[in-house]
Amino acid sequence: MSLETGKPSSPEIMVETERKTRKGVFWPAFLIVGGGAILGIVNNKMLTDISMNGFLGSLRGLGWLYQIISIVALVIVALVTFTKLGKVRLGGDDARPKFSFPAWFAMALTGGIATGVITYGVNEPIIYFGNIYGEMEQTGITPGTTEAAIFAMGRSFYNWSFIPYAMYSLSGLVVAYMYFNRKKSLSVTATLIPLFGDKVTKGIWTSIIDTLSVLAIALGLASSLGAGLALVGSGIETTYGIQQGPVVWLVLTFLITGTFTLSALKGLDKGIRILSDVNAKIFYVILITIIIVGPTLYILRTSTAGMGYWLQNFWSWGLDPIDMGGEALVMWWTLYDWAIWIAYAPLMGIFLAIISHGRTIREFMLINWILPSVFSIIWFGIWGGTALFWQQNDVVDLVGTITESGAVAGLWAFLANLPLGSILIPVIMITLILSFATAADSMVRTIASLCTENIRHDEEPAKWKKLLWALSIAAIAFIMVAYAGGAQGVDGVKYLAALGGSTVLFIFVLQVASAIKMFFIDKVER
Repeated sequence: MSLETGKPSSPEIMVETERKTRKGVFWPAFLIVGGGAILGIVNNKMLTDISMNGFLGSLRGLGWLYQIISIVALVIVALVTFTKLGKVRLGGDDARPKFSFPAWFAMALTGGIATGVITYGVNEPIIYFGNIYGEMEQTGITPGTTEAAIFAMGRSFYNWSFIPYAMYSLSGLVVAYMYFNRKKSLSVTATLIPLFGDKVTKGIWTSIIDTLSVLAIALGLASSLGAGLALVGSGIETTYGIQQGPVVWLVLTFLITGTFTLSALKGLDKGIRILSDVNAKIFYVILITIIIVGPTLYILRTSTAGMGYWLQNFWSWGLDPIDMGGEALVMWWTLYDWAIWIAYAPLMGIFLAIISHGRTIREFMLINWILPSVFSIIWFGIWGGTALFWQQNDVVDLVGTITESGAVAGLWAFLANLPLGSILIPVIMITLILSFATAADSMVRTIASLCTENIRHDEEPAKWKKLLWALSIAAIAFIMVAYAGGAQGVDGVKYLAALGGSTVLFIFVLQVASAIKMFFIDKVER
């Protein structure tokens, strides 16, 4: 049923809408993002300095809040999943889902992780293991040892599984419940109604909240695209000897942006659903290939030990604002991860809500929280375990490669040592492009929707809005990679990610409080 007209809406067709633009959201957000792109062209050092200072200030000053709210989000998600609340159906008892479980999971999985697991599945465990940027200095662990390998695996599991996906899932659940069950607007602001009442959706506050959410996801997308550019560029240089630089990055920017823009313009059914399905199947094939050719017993043993180490240190890692693990480990990795996940959370929540109509809350959490977390553990176990085994047995010096060529360079040396590596490398490059495109087209669509008045979940926003946002995000990503690489090669895009997270951190805190009030204090409506 259409929430606006009460008439049945087509279960198969997403109709492009000609609704009016929300000027109070579109113009402030676009002027800031567009202005940032122009500033980067005119004076890229100023843009870099602004981003860097924002990065350092937000994570040093608010690290404690990032850690606390992430644990609280995890607890809430677990409670709504495993209590009677899990039986509540999004859209009411008569609502029926549109997508099959495999298609739904593919969209939820690939729409959220973008290039992350491919970028860091090898690189992050190796960086910890080798103490490349000082990550081990305050842990008391000697780099290059068996204990270092177990720590590297456990820390990667921690950073990429149940806590970050709880952030996405909580935002998505609040959006879905308020929209489908409480019949409120499809917006970030509507998620705060349990705390402040309907007045929060009127006046200037709704524009401020939704504008900040758009800015956060735009900066988050720019950082993800930037990381993708750096990674594919390093692969081209390592594998084919073509020196990466502004020209290579510019060509890649056009290629990647063109892919996700075309998919976004096609809409949810013809673009995102098909692209995510292809992307997910490639992920599955890659995992099966590496587990067959990799050191299977070592992978299983190190993954098991890593999970034990992770669970043993869960609370000390989860409540460390920087002081115990140090900045190199906590700020540049865990808090950076939390910042970019929070940057994505409010608008990713809208996307996850749109594709989850007709599902129960427990099904929603299975697809958006539990299964993606398990997938990440399997992915890091297989990729990271193989990389650590090779490093310890002198098969390939991944620590040396990353030290010499940057934080994302280890992947290509790793792939080159796999059987059929010459075939796998271009496949991985294509997968990287598809991975980012899948996440970006879903988010560009969501940004355009949030900039449109009274849009329904079964409507497509205007194509010109999607195109405009895609080009703006691509411009900032290219500028930050080309002119703000830094020591890790991706410092500039990390600055952007942290800025995105800090712009919506307090909105996310309010969403968490709203979820507590709505599900545990107020009466839950079926």
